[in-house]
Amino acid sequence: MSKKVVLAEELQHYFGFDRFKGQQEEAIKSVMDGNNIFVLMPTGGGKSLIYQLPALILDGTAIVISPLIALMKNQVDAIRSTHAEDSVAHFLNSSLSKAAITQVKQDVLAGKTKLLYVAPESLTKEENIEFLKQIKISFYAIDEAHCISEWGHDFRPEYRRIKPIVEEIGKSPIVALTATATAKVQHDIQKNLGILEARVFKASFNRENLYYEVRPKVKTETQIIKFIKQNEGKSGIIYCLSRKKVEELAETLQVNGVKALPYHAGMDAATRSGNQDKFLMEEVDVIVATIAFGMGIDKPDVRFVIHYDIPKSLEGYYQETGRAGRDGGEGQCITFYSYKDIQKLEKFMHGKPVAEQEIGKQLLLDTVSYAESAICRRIILLHYFGEHYQSENCGNCDNCLNPKEQIEAKNEIVTALKAILEVHEKYKGDHIANILIGNSTAAIKSFKHYNLKSFGTGKEHDERFWNAVFRQSMVAGIINKDIENYGLLKVTQKGHDFLENPHSFMLVKNHEYEEEDGSRSGGGAPSGGASGDPQLFAILKDLRKKMAKKHNLPPFVIFQDPSLADMSIQYPVTTEELQNIQGVGQGKARRYGKEFVALIKSYVEENEIERPEDLVVRMVANKSKMKVFIIQSIDRKLSFEDIADSKGIEVSDVIGEVEAIVNSGTKLNIDYYIEDVIDEDHQDDIFEYFREAETDSIKDAMEELGEEEYSEDDIRLMRVKFFSDMGN
Repeated sequence: MSKKVVLAEELQHYFGFDRFKGQQEEAIKSVMDGNNIFVLMPTGGGKSLIYQLPALILDGTAIVISPLIALMKNQVDAIRSTHAEDSVAHFLNSSLSKAAITQVKQDVLAGKTKLLYVAPESLTKEENIEFLKQIKISFYAIDEAHCISEWGHDFRPEYRRIKPIVEEIGKSPIVALTATATAKVQHDIQKNLGILEARVFKASFNRENLYYEVRPKVKTETQIIKFIKQNEGKSGIIYCLSRKKVEELAETLQVNGVKALPYHAGMDAATRSGNQDKFLMEEVDVIVATIAFGMGIDKPDVRFVIHYDIPKSLEGYYQETGRAGRDGGEGQCITFYSYKDIQKLEKFMHGKPVAEQEIGKQLLLDTVSYAESAICRRIILLHYFGEHYQSENCGNCDNCLNPKEQIEAKNEIVTALKAILEVHEKYKGDHIANILIGNSTAAIKSFKHYNLKSFGTGKEHDERFWNAVFRQSMVAGIINKDIENYGLLKVTQKGHDFLENPHSFMLVKNHEYEEEDGSRSGGGAPSGGASGDPQLFAILKDLRKKMAKKHNLPPFVIFQDPSLADMSIQYPVTTEELQNIQGVGQGKARRYGKEFVALIKSYVEENEIERPEDLVVRMVANKSKMKVFIIQSIDRKLSFEDIADSKGIEVSDVIGEVEAIVNSGTKLNIDYYIEDVIDEDHQDDIFEYFREAETDSIKDAMEELGEEEYSEDDIRLMRVKFFSDMGN
């Protein structure tokens, strides 16, 4: 009987499948023949079977090296379910009791165990090395092998120690498997494991059924809840970068009636695996997780994967989105993007070794280019993994379904490059943008940059346009940002060539993603949010002007622009609903709200508008804990430094919380602290400035008052006092 027939029979016998997928059969034969192999197959491509089937057939025990305890448990359960005896597969890791470890070792020594899963950390323990020397090893399977490479998205130093340990235990064939690797990562893995001659089995990275979309990070929670409600009952994963955000978002989803649970490495093991099991057993619909969740978890019907924060690399993004639609059915991959998140990720790199920063910087640039590009998302992703996508339009991503307008920007690129070189590549993007626009900021005055040839040469465009030029030039490799030196812009060789010989450069138009509504850039005022209903927004502004006159206050003290914008999206028609609007608390709603809700109510009736009340997102009381703590601390006249220390945050964060409290209409008396930190004349100057100012922008205030004399924190504190005294 030929080997082919036997393999097909064994497949049917153990797994109940009647045929192999793609290159599975060839790869399995190669393992059976005792060869080293490298398997590169996207999530859902059937990698696990390539080592599971030969392990069940061959003599001895296959050692499977796997990075996560949750992943091992999942795999072991899956194999046991296809076999009569539980002893067929075991894992050996730190979660087991002494008695359990003894049982595992007995089963392995008795020859009952065909697959033994170990974590790389367990593999390095002396007692385990000695134990493994006693058994017949059929082969080593190294799962999630991208963890070996420093260029991989999930590098783990202990993975680089696998080869010497394997050699100490005793040589056997090596099967390396990963769902994501660029050519560079693949070479790195093979070289490190000493299997450069290995046969490579590589499947296409194209997952036709996955829909890719990038959205601006504005009112993210509201957007997510709306999306989940539209996909009621479907399974989904939401990825966040921080544990804190995972907890907050899971709680927000729960109070809005979504069956959701958190998952991250900071939780105790029992809760974490309990939450995972509830997701697998469909007791909950949504898991909110850090990237630790989902590696190898075989849930075929995840219908959406949402990235609350953009991942650090495209490999990470590809692998995480690949957990959607593994059964070939619908899979929606939605990512929220704000350039501020990229700046945050850049900050995390400070203090790391230069080589690591370099790698991190390159990986981030690829992610930015993916998010901001107007071309087919599939083309970019597949190109990243060295695969050419034939079609210009995949018909299943936001860019293909809604093509973005592009404009010729050859001349603008030249203008920008000249400005960067004229200041000897010693300044950051925001300063270069001010030179081009012709803004006489304090920094421009002090460096006398108003005398430069470039000053004002780009005044027909605004700062956002020039930031897009810098970013897309970085993506094209024309300029780069020197992270070592606080992000100074430098012109690359490619940039110098461009200046010598300018050629067409298409800049994506209107793909500048709005920043999070009300998020504070350097503690400034909330940015003006895009309004939902422009007509209502204009009417609300008129009403605000009228009321400002009546109360003899600047309009922004009554309600700020983002609050009006939010009203024009949510249409609140009662004082209670008004309190759910961004930047409006109970105090403001009572003091100024009556006229506003009356106006909105008659506008809604006249125009027969359907209101999205079901989407009034309930926010979690978590924020109010901090709010109550700060209000009590201020009542006790604690310094902001002490408040910050007790909560493990920065003073500017405390000021941010205080701003939010006062902007919502609560009166706070922070005179005791201001007296301590700001001189009396300066207090008067700033207070008077806001009395006359047209906007509450911190940036405008600093330009008017002078950055040398007034710090940003001083101006923010006085703005709080001004709002509290005048508006509340």
